[in-house]
Amino acid sequence: MTKKEKAKYIINELEKLYPETPVPLNHKDPFTLLISVLLSAQCTDERVNKITPKLFQLADNPFDMSKQDVEEIRLIIRPCGLSPRKSKAIWELSNILVDKYNGAVPKEMELLEELPGVGHKTASVVVSQAFGQPAFPVDTHIHRLLTRWGITSGKNVVQTEKDAKRIFPIDTWNKLHLQIIFYGRAYSPARSPKREIDYITREIGTKKALKELK
Repeated sequence: MTKKEKAKYIINELEKLYPETPVPLNHKDPFTLLISVLLSAQCTDERVNKITPKLFQLADNPFDMSKQDVEEIRLIIRPCGLSPRKSKAIWELSNILVDKYNGAVPKEMELLEELPGVGHKTASVVVSQAFGQPAFPVDTHIHRLLTRWGITSGKNVVQTEKDAKRIFPIDTWNKLHLQIIFYGRAYSPARSPKREIDYITREIGTKKALKELK
């Protein structure tokens, strides 16, 4: 298969498996999504969803969050890991949103990436899922699978994102990145992927990926 043929196959198969793609992080608006994605760095979505109800009960908007004590934020989010850095970032970005954007989360990637604790992937998730703008956030699941499937030979997520955007139609990006994540978690884990379960890799995987299938 060519990469374009593989892309068409991936889109068709994942649409069958995941016709609906709810964002796995619980949120109610762009601000709560931004905070949830920030917290998800090196933390599972499941754990984030257990922590955010208490955090958002304390403050669910930048005006209230900016008034909180950083240490109180840190104690709540501690189970997520990196809590000193994340709590400081949450407090600082909340103050910036209040002072610079009247409490609104900016829709532009470059403005989001200027906020403390907000990297390219986090900004991509926010613009795609909160504002419906085309973006292809690449996490470790997506990087791993697109490498296994021969869509990219990139050695890092930056190159993988470029390859994904070049190969997949722009109108599929926002949904497809979630579908790939869901598939990776259910069918193609990082360790010991199973031949009988990981059928997409079995069908279109690279020679190296096929050898890894148990």
